[in-house]
Amino acid sequence: MTSAILSALSVLTKPIGETTVHGTQHTEQEALMAALQANQALLEERLKGEKGLYEVRSLREEVRAGVPWICADTEDITWSFVQECLLLLLSLARNLTLQLELFNQAPSPAMSRLRTPEMAPPLTPDVLSVAQQKTLGAALQFVVSLGLCPYLAPGVGVPLGRRSAFGKLVEGLVCHDVAPVPERRLLTTTAVLLELSVLSSLATMVYTRHLGDVMAALCQLGYRPHRPEKNTTREEKEISKEECKNCREALQKLLGKVYQPIVIKELLILQGGPKQAPPGPGTSGGNRSPLSQAPPWLRHLCGQLLSERLMQPNGVQSVLRAILEGGAGGESDWRKCDGVARILAACPQQSLSSDSYYSQVCPQILELLHFRDKLTAQQFQRVATRAALTMVQDCPMFALQYLLTPLFSSLHRCGRMAGEGQTQVTVEEWELTRCAEDVFKICVVGNSPSAPLLKALGEAIPVLFDLYCFTKKNASHLRAPCQEILLWYFGNSELPVALSTLQQLCALDGGAGGVAPGFHFTPGSDGGAQLTPSETISDEDDALYERVSGEQWRVECMAQLLAEMKDSDLPGDFFLELLQALTCWAAEEEEEEQEVDTSAMTLLQLEQHLLGNVTGRSQKLALLQVLAVMCEGLPHTLLLRKPTQVVEFIVSMLQRACVGLDQVQAAAGPVETQTLSMGMGLVATLLSGPSPLSAEDYSSMSRLLPPLEEISQRHPEVVIQELASDLRTAIATHGAYQPDNVTRATQYQSPKTDNNVPTKKNFKTQTSPSQVSQTRLYSPTLHNNPSTHATQTPNTRAPIQTCIPNLRTQSSSGDSLAQKTHPSQRVSSGAGQGPAGVSAPDGGQSGGRGGSSSSCEPSSGTPSRAFSDCLLGACDPEVPTRAVALRTLTRAIQNRDREALQNQEKVLTGFHLP
Repeated sequence: MTSAILSALSVLTKPIGETTVHGTQHTEQEALMAALQANQALLEERLKGEKGLYEVRSLREEVRAGVPWICADTEDITWSFVQECLLLLLSLARNLTLQLELFNQAPSPAMSRLRTPEMAPPLTPDVLSVAQQKTLGAALQFVVSLGLCPYLAPGVGVPLGRRSAFGKLVEGLVCHDVAPVPERRLLTTTAVLLELSVLSSLATMVYTRHLGDVMAALCQLGYRPHRPEKNTTREEKEISKEECKNCREALQKLLGKVYQPIVIKELLILQGGPKQAPPGPGTSGGNRSPLSQAPPWLRHLCGQLLSERLMQPNGVQSVLRAILEGGAGGESDWRKCDGVARILAACPQQSLSSDSYYSQVCPQILELLHFRDKLTAQQFQRVATRAALTMVQDCPMFALQYLLTPLFSSLHRCGRMAGEGQTQVTVEEWELTRCAEDVFKICVVGNSPSAPLLKALGEAIPVLFDLYCFTKKNASHLRAPCQEILLWYFGNSELPVALSTLQQLCALDGGAGGVAPGFHFTPGSDGGAQLTPSETISDEDDALYERVSGEQWRVECMAQLLAEMKDSDLPGDFFLELLQALTCWAAEEEEEEQEVDTSAMTLLQLEQHLLGNVTGRSQKLALLQVLAVMCEGLPHTLLLRKPTQVVEFIVSMLQRACVGLDQVQAAAGPVETQTLSMGMGLVATLLSGPSPLSAEDYSSMSRLLPPLEEISQRHPEVVIQELASDLRTAIATHGAYQPDNVTRATQYQSPKTDNNVPTKKNFKTQTSPSQVSQTRLYSPTLHNNPSTHATQTPNTRAPIQTCIPNLRTQSSSGDSLAQKTHPSQRVSSGAGQGPAGVSAPDGGQSGGRGGSSSSCEPSSGTPSRAFSDCLLGACDPEVPTRAVALRTLTRAIQNRDREALQNQEKVLTGFHLP
């Protein structure tokens, strides 16, 4: 029976003979009409004459008798042809349904006996061969082209004329002014197609090729506002309300059972284009024309249906797959991603409330970050990132509640854990890994900082920093994302917020936050980290050691993190902030020295007083610890990379020196003398440097005037008072008046020998331009003028920092510098005071104040003057001078300086001294 019905369909859809095809448009329409009539007549003849089609004719007559839409006296040849196709299709559907029922109810006994485990299961009766599917597809195409698309309203669906040349030919064949009316024809065709789709085999044929047309017909039948036309009665024109309701239910049922990306793609097509654009000069054929503008009711309906699809489970994924599937990741795909992200971030008008929309969409956006397929992950990640950032900017309240809070939830749990005695893992490894990766993708990859995002991330920074410190101890794949997130946060935060966060991480504000007490990170099985309860340490010494070592490691990790900020001013600003706090601490020390009368205090007041002293001293120790690590681990080019930061550094030094002016012993102490010496030497170097200072530089240096004035009035030594006064005058006059002692203050002479070390002028000829800044920072000191050398106190010694640039020049340039430098361009060393010859570019010599042999290759037996000063400084009883010398020698050994390696025994002697 199935083969006979499909044979009848093949007769009805037999192609037009080639002899009837002519060239003109009018002839083609006539040929098509003649072929439709001839095929109908041939089918009637075969149904009556052939015995093999007798059952088909009986079934067709039975179906004809049961349907109410048959119009036997219609004058439209196309609709008569469509009716014959619909009758045969319904006959096929009923036959297949009956055979399936028989197949499922009573399987053949013979097949059951012959069946073995190796045999394939028997095919169901509704399985069609390739030839049969081709015949069925041709019949469905005729039904849709002649019985459905011509009756769609303008703007509903894609017109036939824009699909193919056959579509243009069909548009002129359909008669709309004969019975039955177009609305009834459309309803009849749509109802038959829906009835066919009940069978899975037929539904595949219908929906894979004609889903958009069926959806367009159901939308028009169920939602189009009806307008009565002239010369037609209400009964002839409009369909009943019950039929409209059935069409709406059928549309909802259809949208629910079809693959959602395909449904969304068809709805987007039904929505139509923005405007009817004229065809471009390069377009040929109707299929390249843009979509026509859909009527308002259809646009509103498609928007509502799309919103419903979006808010379903995995609806965001379906929308993305509908738009992005088939793309290769090109520029057009990225534009689509940004467009979809803007759509997702905006609450649709059809949504009941913004709260319900974002509560359903935001979790789906976060899920887009977890795909592993390379191309899909790139596209979905871009959409998720842009959508999340747009939501944060446009709807911060909903984004914080439904997007940012779940995003940082794992980190927040690490900081809010409570409950003693737990032994199991509290935050799993996969949770922390996913959280770190998601934050990295949205913040760092998205790179669109906003106040709500930075504020939400700032709350999780302490825990994230603890995780970063843990990854620095172990080999973990979380180290890179944690570091990048921290750098991104500090790079985009406001300066006060960044400084406050750094102080919190270093425990300078009393508490570091971070992981909850009693918990710590442990290595995970996949190279990540997990939060577990920490073991209780009974020994107080061990517990103290763990605490101190942990705090030290946090500070070192902070210094390493700051070292990565090579293009940022934050390390220098933080360093200056700590120096300012150190100055305030020195000022508070004088007040604390006054005895407090505790006899009148109650026990509670006394306890609070003692606890306050302990807390204050612990914070001061933490401050000193952070400063020590930063000075040891960070180069001065990072800490003082701007002129304004250098000025701030000098201001801090001078203010700290002013604190101890009230006490004569403090003012003459080694630390205070070294501080004041270096500070005033730097001021003199800035004023007498080779490059002139601008008005902006002098404006920033105006902050030096108050401390210099205080030093000039209150310092016990007259020479320092005069120098401070002269420096203040030079700054106030913007260099118009500059006394001689300001220039002499930039030079250096050791109190232990009469030989000279390199001055700024001749040292500049030995070093590369990148080392000039180091020379200007370290070489200036106060006690350089021989006329003032006699007035130095025993504790006032020249700082050993002058040796640092020489050793750094040797270690950075290495042996190659000494080998590549021509002998005529080297600085000749001079014995004793007096000008030393320095080779000029033209071969002449320019005078210099003292020669230097630091850049020359040292002899095998005699150390250079700079190295000798470092060795002498290493034996100095004063702690600051000795510390700087030992640090310089250590770096020389680490950098494998030739002179240091040749004199290893002397260097080791300096380290072995008590």
